[in-house]
Amino acid sequence: MTKDELRAELERQAKRYKDVYGGEVTTYVAQREPERKPWRKKPSLLDKSFEREIEKIEKELNREAP
Repeated sequence: MTKDELRAELERQAKRYKDVYGGEVTTYVAQREPERKPWRKKPSLLDKSFEREIEKIEKELNREAP
């Protein structure tokens, strides 16, 4: 079933409901999908300590290099 066919079917059902049962049909605009933000992991204590150790090693290597 295509979108146009679906729209036509829904219009037929809404018209029938109004004519036969005398009811009101309220239509709503489709909701937008929420924007997804990239997931970011908070660094744990181990991650932070690992980064500090890496920085220490890099500083030592830079001191020895010249």
